[in-house]
Amino acid sequence: MTTNRDVAAAWSYHDGTKHSLDSLRRDPHSLDWGNQPLAFKVYTEVEQVPLPQEWPSADMATLQAIAAYPSSVAEPCVPDLPTLAALLYLSAGITKRRSYPGGEIYFRAAACTGALYHIDLYLVCSDLPGLAAGVYHFGPHDFALHRLREGDYRGALVRASAQDSGVGHAPATLVCTSTYWRNAWKYQARTYRHCFWDVGTLLANFLAAAAALFPAARIVTGFVDAEVNRLLDLDSEREVALALVPLGRDLVPVPADAPPVAPLGLPTVPLSKTAVDYPAIRAMHAASSLQTPAEVQAWRTSVTPMHHAAPSGELFLLAPVSEGALPPTPLATVIQHRGSARNFAREPISFAQLSMLLTQTTRGIPADFLPAADRSLTDLYLIVHAVDGLPSGAYVFHRDRLALELLCAGIFRKEAGYLGLGQQLPADASVALFCLTDLSAVLQQLGNRGYRAAQCEAAIIGGKCYLAAYGQGLGATGLTFFDDDVIEFFSPHAAGKSVMFLTAIGKPAKQQRLV
Repeated sequence: MTTNRDVAAAWSYHDGTKHSLDSLRRDPHSLDWGNQPLAFKVYTEVEQVPLPQEWPSADMATLQAIAAYPSSVAEPCVPDLPTLAALLYLSAGITKRRSYPGGEIYFRAAACTGALYHIDLYLVCSDLPGLAAGVYHFGPHDFALHRLREGDYRGALVRASAQDSGVGHAPATLVCTSTYWRNAWKYQARTYRHCFWDVGTLLANFLAAAAALFPAARIVTGFVDAEVNRLLDLDSEREVALALVPLGRDLVPVPADAPPVAPLGLPTVPLSKTAVDYPAIRAMHAASSLQTPAEVQAWRTSVTPMHHAAPSGELFLLAPVSEGALPPTPLATVIQHRGSARNFAREPISFAQLSMLLTQTTRGIPADFLPAADRSLTDLYLIVHAVDGLPSGAYVFHRDRLALELLCAGIFRKEAGYLGLGQQLPADASVALFCLTDLSAVLQQLGNRGYRAAQCEAAIIGGKCYLAAYGQGLGATGLTFFDDDVIEFFSPHAAGKSVMFLTAIGKPAKQQRLV
């Protein structure tokens, strides 16, 4: 059996799912619209707990919320049902509906590859104000929690996470999962990347909403996969847990014992007539799974600082960002009106806008694979087309200096469009922002599970870029890319690195008003 430390598995998956001109030309895949999976997981025989339609207002300014890094909470902090409703809505809820002759399109709070929405949220909690202890599934389609198990099962998560301190004191823990087929219908084996892209953009929303509404939330990616999947009664050949998010703090530790986790076999509405299996997805998930609490503990202690190269070229210091100068647009307003830009106007944004975006999106992510706010697995590379006061060209961002290093000056719109899979959006945007990582170093530290972490961190940054752009009246969209061509473009500086995520940012051709 392949283990987490057999990193050839990650390289095999990563290299095998790279995009190139040749791979696209050879791919015979076409979309079977008659077999498109449902965008929701729908249980047919469980108790429904409707979520309240009124909840606390997330009025914190968007650019303040995305930059928040939670501090230790000394006092008890327990979410009530209206707060949970707000967090679920702002991260995974349906924000808009649009009818068309064949049916209805549902737009969600966070972006998702292909608008296929394969990420589901579950809740494991003690007795909370307005909600009895249990294991629940969140249904965006009916805005309700569906009770899968009654009783306090938090101890199962404490064991699975090897006594993680956040999980061990959390009155509630959110669990994010992916159902492969709901995304693989379009994207095939590359879906395992999208699992973490799409959970990352969702978590960017969730962390910002938690900053605005609730003082304690953190991401835990180290856990015994089989135990968490068993608790949620998942068919782990098709749906798997990706991340835990402990919420709040109880002073009394979670009881170590939990009721027996018996199989449930709860029926759900079939997703489609048939499902196509992509063994590469399952193989990569198995190779990056952790088998025991002891392995989880050893994995967690292997996290060490990553090396980021010092600048050697011309530096452009970002414009200073003061909290009083941040645009006041509330987070809830941005999330409710946000979309993915379909066209950019090829107009410049200001250097102050770019500075705000970079400063506020890179102030740290509270995750177990990033033990401090100044740690990161990711390097940000930019192709700047149109930013007032900044020469057009290729750059790398130095977080510790809040500065951009010019790698090569020039107009690279044509190149950016090609790198973004030949799409016009990264060519027309003001900036194309690429998240790269030294995958060799990540895998050496964290094993195959580091692949999950690197993809997830890059996507959280991308999700924050979405919010930061719309919070400033700009537009943003996430894109896929030609992997090796991106590295070649930014080399020699980026030689040996791997691309994780691409976000295009600029002025939308059709201005979106936030009211």
